[in-house]
Amino acid sequence: MTETWTMLMRSALDGDGAAYRELLSALAPALRVFARRLLVAAGRDAGDAEDVVQETLLALHLKRQTWDPATPLAPWVWAIARHKAVDLLRRSGRRAEVPIDGLEEILAEAEAEPEALAGRDAGRMVATLSGRERDVVEAVCLSGASVKETGARLAMSEGAVRVALHRALKRLAAAHGG
Repeated sequence: MTETWTMLMRSALDGDGAAYRELLSALAPALRVFARRLLVAAGRDAGDAEDVVQETLLALHLKRQTWDPATPLAPWVWAIARHKAVDLLRRSGRRAEVPIDGLEEILAEAEAEPEALAGRDAGRMVATLSGRERDVVEAVCLSGASVKETGARLAMSEGAVRVALHRALKRLAAAHGG
């Protein structure tokens, strides 16, 4: 199984979108089991496992260009998942109570068009960036283009694309609380 993940990630990095979707679909169930076990071992409710899974998949997506294709993928994935679980445990030392007034409308809207809502939110966030950084984030994060493809399209070196992406994501995290 883990060899398949490695081959799928290599194909995904070469621009195969179907391989990337297949990889994420294959990783999610394994990450759920891994996250549940970690959380239960820490004395926590396994219900938070989905948060760990989603944060791990997001981190894998954002940092996929940093993985070394000459190495197996699984240890890299498990390390990221472990760090995300530890982050969740640290953050949730105390639980905050949040009122749920109006939650039904929010959930109904989210169920109706989840991809459209996510795209609209991401689009609003990315629109706050400067021109070059916005172009890089849109290409790499929203369109799924590789760093190499983005560099060629924007007439930038791969290193410059990575630096612009890092700075843009850092700016977005600072501006949007995370």
